Amino acid sequence: MTSVGAPLPEPIFDHLRRLTDSIGLHEHALGDVPRPEHGYCVDDAARALVVTCRAADPALGGLTQRYLAVVLSAIAPDGRCHNRLGTDGHWRDEPGLGDWWGRAVWALGVAAARGPLWAREEALAGFNRLAEQRSPWLRSMAYAALGAAELHDITPTARPLLADAVAVVREAPDDRSSAPAPDWAWPEPRLRYDNARLPEALLAAGSALARADLVQAGLEQLGFLLAVETTEGRLSVTPVGGRGPGEHGPAFDQQPIEVAGIADACSRAWELTGGAEWLAGLRLAWAWFEGSNDADIPMYDLETGAGYDGLHVEGRNVNRGAESTLAALSTLIQARMAGADECPRPSRTIQTSTSSPISSG
Repeated sequence: MTSVGAPLPEPIFDHLRRLTDSIGLHEHALGDVPRPEHGYCVDDAARALVVTCRAADPALGGLTQRYLAVVLSAIAPDGRCHNRLGTDGHWRDEPGLGDWWGRAVWALGVAAARGPLWAREEALAGFNRLAEQRSPWLRSMAYAALGAAELHDITPTARPLLADAVAVVREAPDDRSSAPAPDWAWPEPRLRYDNARLPEALLAAGSALARADLVQAGLEQLGFLLAVETTEGRLSVTPVGGRGPGEHGPAFDQQPIEVAGIADACSRAWELTGGAEWLAGLRLAWAWFEGSNDADIPMYDLETGAGYDGLHVEGRNVNRGAESTLAALSTLIQARMAGADECPRPSRTIQTSTSSPISSG
């Protein structure tokens, strides 16, 4: 059970700044200390660019500039994209079309449409280069759909990319021969990772293309996902190992990006429909970070703005890396933008100290 609590806090970007240096955003931390030996990745720079553009805070201009520079420098001449950046400022991998490519498309779409005015021209040019390619991967194309939807009426390269992304998301692997439950209303045999990006992509595309069928399909997928990932009035999200028909929570290791994806999708659904259930889903997402989760422990540090790396049966992973910090900040920003001034709080006792041991990863 939950109760209505205090107004939402202001987002704090202290830890995000700590993770960022003159090259980029450190991927990992040991506790709250950045681990330079692990380098940087476009996955995180792209997520960070979305967060700082959404925050629309001039004080974050330096961070936005750094993340934008990393994403732009990762783009190869043919529109593919690097992901792994070393501490010497050199790329460590060959350019490809994995999730990082899709996230780069998404981030540059957001920056070109809603970022600071000084960033929009460069972001648009980068988007247009990335839009020359198509990824064979479902989630990569779902991320790309989010960026293309932002620019559908701004640049002609967005329209065919959005159409192709919609086709991939709508035709997601639907091999239900291994799914014994007839009511498994999900386009994959199992829930995997960042699941809410699939319905969000349909919602974004449906809005941009004025297609009610896509919006309806997105709402149905999101409703199913929320039903599967909600237990006793709190989110109990799909863990790293995935979740299939007949598998019920709680299950661990739960990742903050799953919660942030739900927040984004619910926010978009609420904007499109005004349905109270979607605002409630967004509130549950932020409540998960505040401690209304399967371990009854906060996953966000209100003093520094850091997010914890994973939720385990014995508590939380006390490492505070980029992905988890960005997931928490993104969810908080979405809740505030939606006008959810008060979020549900758990009525049960919330732990404040129990944590899983610091891992080396």
